[in-house]
Amino acid sequence: MRSPLRNFLDKLGIDLRLMGMIGALVLLWIMFDLITGGRFLTPRNVFNISVQTVSVALMATGMVFVIVIRHIDLSVGSMLGFIGMTVAALQVKFLPELVGFGHWSIWIIAVVAAILMGAVIGAVQGWVIGYLLIPSFIVTLGGLLIFRGAMWWVTQGQTVAPLDPNFKLLGGGADGTLGETLSWGFGVFATLAAVALMLMSRRRKTNHGFKVKPVWAEATLIGLAAGLIMCFVWTMNSYPIAKGALPRIAQARGIEVTEGLVLNHGVAIPVVILLIVTLLMTIVASRTRFGRYVYATGGNPEAAELSGINTRLLTVKVFGLLGALTGLSAAVASARLGAVDVGLGTLDELRVIAAAVIGGTALAGGAGTIYGAVIGALVMQTLQSGMASANVDAPLQNIVVGFVLVFAVWIDIVYRRKTGV
Repeated sequence: MRSPLRNFLDKLGIDLRLMGMIGALVLLWIMFDLITGGRFLTPRNVFNISVQTVSVALMATGMVFVIVIRHIDLSVGSMLGFIGMTVAALQVKFLPELVGFGHWSIWIIAVVAAILMGAVIGAVQGWVIGYLLIPSFIVTLGGLLIFRGAMWWVTQGQTVAPLDPNFKLLGGGADGTLGETLSWGFGVFATLAAVALMLMSRRRKTNHGFKVKPVWAEATLIGLAAGLIMCFVWTMNSYPIAKGALPRIAQARGIEVTEGLVLNHGVAIPVVILLIVTLLMTIVASRTRFGRYVYATGGNPEAAELSGINTRLLTVKVFGLLGALTGLSAAVASARLGAVDVGLGTLDELRVIAAAVIGGTALAGGAGTIYGAVIGALVMQTLQSGMASANVDAPLQNIVVGFVLVFAVWIDIVYRRKTGV
């Protein structure tokens, strides 16, 4: 006999695996907050975790598609480092001579260059995998070594700094936020977008004769989504800007500095970028022909090819998409640090794969969600930040993350066996 809780969740249409991930995340937050004496669940720490999650989460949304079509990409960390170093050198050594030091266009050119570099590199790797039929493990393992070495040759191993001030806004920090007023506006916009997507999904199912959730269940989910978004915005708007940075931020926002003035950070720009990318990738995955082809190919490559899908070209597109997201991630990561050295992106490929797998993407292919990968990246960052706050040694942190990854894959295997997914 099914429990009342299971029946309630079934009516809400919530994936039990998703509930498990969220439950584990909440438990981690509570545990680390108790261990650190209440220092973990503070607006400041939540702000830092949200910003630090972005780089890996951006790449994880693209890695979902790669794993779904039964491939892997081991090169994203080194690719991020190579692109980050190249774009840093571009905006520090070359663009000031072309357009002038501090020109408004420098950050735009740098970001576009990063995304284009990533897309081209990813597409080339996808072409080698799809058309030359060399296994993705070997191709991207070679890419890992090539890009890490090429990163050193860009500047002969020298650290590149300082980066363009406008470019650094993409990395967050006290300057790189929306501020309180815009953050509330963004929260309202994000809430309306979430509600619209849910209602559009319900209408589409109704038009095609599919079973839909009860109205009360749909209203409950809408309320939960709206509540979580606005709660996050409220938390970000509760993090005060340090007094040392207050005059500069107040001047940038056009606010007169007075005694007793208090300004808060608001939602960080990189978090906004991640939310937009997550929304777009979710739409691509669920509502476009390209997304349907990706999941069809992952489910049965032979049948997909026989049905007319050009699986080789699809492989090029998927790796190109991941490359573009890696380029965007490189811009965000380097902007957050304000400088680029040869260590940028080290081991990020493992964190990205772990985030996708923890988020429910099946290594056997055919299944995976964008939001799951983002939650997986948040779980990874929570573990790292929590253990660092608890003064856990770095080697032990890696051991714990390794065990968590293996455990998550085992749970996924057991879940799929029982549900037949």
